[in-house]
Amino acid sequence: MSGHSKWATTKRAKGVTDSKRSSLFTKLAKAISLAARDGGDPDMNFKLRMAIDRARKLSLPKDNITRAIKSGTGESGGQVIEELTYEGFGPGGIAMIMEIITDNKNRSVSEVKHILSKNGGNLGSSGSVMWLFDRKGVIYLHQDSITDEQELQIIDAGADDIIKDENIIVYTPATELNNVKLTLEEFGFEIEDSNLEYIAKEKIKPTKEETIIKLMDLLDNDEDVQNVYTNADI
Repeated sequence: MSGHSKWATTKRAKGVTDSKRSSLFTKLAKAISLAARDGGDPDMNFKLRMAIDRARKLSLPKDNITRAIKSGTGESGGQVIEELTYEGFGPGGIAMIMEIITDNKNRSVSEVKHILSKNGGNLGSSGSVMWLFDRKGVIYLHQDSITDEQELQIIDAGADDIIKDENIIVYTPATELNNVKLTLEEFGFEIEDSNLEYIAKEKIKPTKEETIIKLMDLLDNDEDVQNVYTNADI
């Protein structure tokens, strides 16, 4: 995961076992419902369009997507969900940001506290680690190499940075994610995923990498945890 801070979505996109597919589908549906509160038309709601695009790429059935949209717009009732952001620390003092979508705030905070405390971490107060991260748009391209001409096209589209990792990762200003994504699609690039993420300003190498990976996996397995970001270089 070198080069960027996101853990959950990219890892899930690499391949999901049957045992975890139900949990993943629940997360995807929650993200769609939350986004749909601002309008059920993806052509008019960029956040909803991103959530639907991600759900389709990860094989969420069409009926599930439709139900999630109706739940979010209030057409079908359903439980009230909310979006939360928790800050905290992992083993060795690494910084962590956890994005939560839940219908039960008390349950979510209790579960996250439990996972952290059992694995050498703890929740922090608001603002305790946020200053260590930048909020950026991130676009994952479905290719592992680019030409010089393509790189210039991406920069001209408004990208801040380009990382050549397992896939090509494009960073944008948070306010320009939609415009850059649309421009890249017009250029013919295939978008694997896109989202607003918390990017660590500086990475630190943990002394016990396996402990951090275990903690990230445990958080990722919680159905209320959408994404986990860290400044650990793992």
